[in-house]
Amino acid sequence: MNILILGSGGREHTFAWKIKQSPKCGRLYIGPGNAGTGLIGENVPLDLMSFPEIGDFVISKNIDLVIVGPEVPLALGIKDYFKQRDDIRNVPLVGPDKKGAMLESSKDFAKQFMVKYGIPTADYATFDRSQLEQGLDYLKRQNLPIVLKADGLAAGKGVVICNSLEEADKIFKEMLLESKFGKASAKVVVEEFLSGVEISVFIVTDGNTYKILPSAKDYKRIGENDSGPNTGGMGAVSPVPFADDTFMKKVEEHIIMPTINGLKTEQIDYKGFIFLGLINVNGEPMVIEYNARMGDPETQVVFPRISSDLVDMLLGCAQGTLDQIELSIDSRSACTVVMVSGGYPGSYPKGLTIKGLDTPTENLIFHAGTSSQDGHILTNGGRVLAITAFGNNLTDALDLAYDTVDQIEWKDVYYRKDIGQDLLAMVNKTVETSAE
Repeated sequence: MNILILGSGGREHTFAWKIKQSPKCGRLYIGPGNAGTGLIGENVPLDLMSFPEIGDFVISKNIDLVIVGPEVPLALGIKDYFKQRDDIRNVPLVGPDKKGAMLESSKDFAKQFMVKYGIPTADYATFDRSQLEQGLDYLKRQNLPIVLKADGLAAGKGVVICNSLEEADKIFKEMLLESKFGKASAKVVVEEFLSGVEISVFIVTDGNTYKILPSAKDYKRIGENDSGPNTGGMGAVSPVPFADDTFMKKVEEHIIMPTINGLKTEQIDYKGFIFLGLINVNGEPMVIEYNARMGDPETQVVFPRISSDLVDMLLGCAQGTLDQIELSIDSRSACTVVMVSGGYPGSYPKGLTIKGLDTPTENLIFHAGTSSQDGHILTNGGRVLAITAFGNNLTDALDLAYDTVDQIEWKDVYYRKDIGQDLLAMVNKTVETSAE
């Protein structure tokens, strides 16, 4: 079968890598793709915002399955466009419709949904520009620190944790009055700060049934020890040590099942992935945010741990037959270290030559922001590469990943050296406590 993946990042390279392993995969297209996806399938220069162009391509290449990687086409309604166009409405597409994507594209919508369906989350209030004074008054009555979130899509960077009232007032005004995050901050969600360890849980659903994918933990801040501004993600590990059967049973009963039932009640056509950004608060999972697609870089540790056929799962999702699919998971640990351009998440150069990609390794090298020119691989984004390694335990996986990271270089390359160290400390503390 002919398959089209939409997107150009590390998530899409991982999709391509895994899909190509399936005997059901015939021609594989990635639009627009990157230098890494071009080594697996055929990159095509599709504009992700031009749904007619994508639809025409689907017809011209007899595409049998479409996977939408990034959030923006979903938020703009690519699924709705397919459903409204007679010649492509029956082409299986993995991704929710526009209303379903609002779980990610509107923080306020997501919070209202959680409250309505009894899903545990932090207390909050939402304000727009006309409610500036009410918002400032609300801030005065909250405990510190306090979290400010842009309501709309902000590429993972629209969240600010404020440690003082002065900082909160300043950022709140910048978001509403100066469009700090563009149109995304036309409304601002002010949220209670929750203290605990974060975890990413992913499910795939056909709208009725669901499969729970491996848990992961990602690292958003640019600096070590979780310092500095947020990024799209600097690394990830899977599985997460504290996500044992007891914890995951709570996640399923208190969060996943109410989410699926809520989507049904709202009559939302949701056939795709749901990212649950959770926090473990004294053993109790609470939702920080939803995403309407797979996370990046978590995909780079989650998909390699899926040992069953990904195409079967994707078709089951899109066609409503997910309950017939068996999901098999590799028990080993996986970790990903993201290598970024110097200056990211601020301004950074592009077009720098990457050296060392031809070094022999059993590890996985996923391209995120790359391009190819005259036989050379060049940087073409902030997050450039994601190096993934397996190990019998997290320590081994981390050691192997960093071995490969050390072999690759370009001018002013940067990566965090502490990925997974917090979880290792947690494991060691648990072992010490058990021995006492």
